[in-house]
Amino acid sequence: MTTHIAPPRLLPKQSPPGIGTRIRNTLPERFAPYVYIAPFFLIFAVFGLIPLLFTFVVSLFDWNPIGQQTFIGFDNFTRLAADPRFWNAMLNTFAIFIISTVPQLVIALGLAHLLNHVRLRFATGFRMAMLVPYITSVAATTIVFAQLFDRDYGLFNYLISFFGGDHVDFLNDKVGSWFLVALMVVWRWTGYTTLLYLAALQAIPRDVYEAAAVDGAGGWKQFVYITIPSLRPIIVFTIVTSTIGGLQVFTEPLLVNPATGLTCGAARQCQTLTLFLYEQGFGQFEFGYGSAIGVALFVIVVLVALLNFFLSTRTRGGR
Repeated sequence: MTTHIAPPRLLPKQSPPGIGTRIRNTLPERFAPYVYIAPFFLIFAVFGLIPLLFTFVVSLFDWNPIGQQTFIGFDNFTRLAADPRFWNAMLNTFAIFIISTVPQLVIALGLAHLLNHVRLRFATGFRMAMLVPYITSVAATTIVFAQLFDRDYGLFNYLISFFGGDHVDFLNDKVGSWFLVALMVVWRWTGYTTLLYLAALQAIPRDVYEAAAVDGAGGWKQFVYITIPSLRPIIVFTIVTSTIGGLQVFTEPLLVNPATGLTCGAARQCQTLTLFLYEQGFGQFEFGYGSAIGVALFVIVVLVALLNFFLSTRTRGGR
């Protein structure tokens, strides 16, 4: 019996993929990252970049929303530089920003360090409570603080008179109104910043602190030479975001003295740049002048944020 072995079948030779096939295979992979991030840039362009550019265009006009728009160049900015109300609003803005941001960041860092290193009962409850001021209505917070600091019936003035002092009219005093608005900002944002610092602290390995303790470093040295350098990125982030938010304070000074409206007092003692912008744009319907205030505020915020970032990175380089 003869066994026949069939010859092997030869598969047809396949040609390498053509250029069109290679392009079809590489296009999705090449452009997929851009497609994923495209929604952010589209939203930013529609609600951020285009309004910003349009604001600059409007600032070059004598813009009446129901009348004629006349091109006047940089006259609005010239008028702005000579307007004492603008410089008063800038002074108020920077004063409130400084006396609210510095205590806020310092207190938040101390609370985060406490929650991270000290064993507390119901620690999770304390951490959740940090967000209560942040989620509370700003209007409700402002009403409560205005009552607490009322000249005649406020709790703080009662304590001042109890210890023999005279009542302080916080709402109508320039420095007092700064303090009141800054205190509301600190109350609202300290817990949020604390949780940011706490999350960063929990990412620091415990072995680093244990090694420092073995080498004889106490709690203060560990805080200065381990905690602060490790938190530097999040500290820079909170400084920049606090700068942006602090220079755009609006709701607190608007509602703290509702009887005076957009001026925040008869003497404009706590009127910020955002309130001044709103007053001129939507109160007086001078959209061109209001847009010039908005452009000036944008430049100020960018310059101060860049200065903070430069100082933070310069300090890091020096170490």
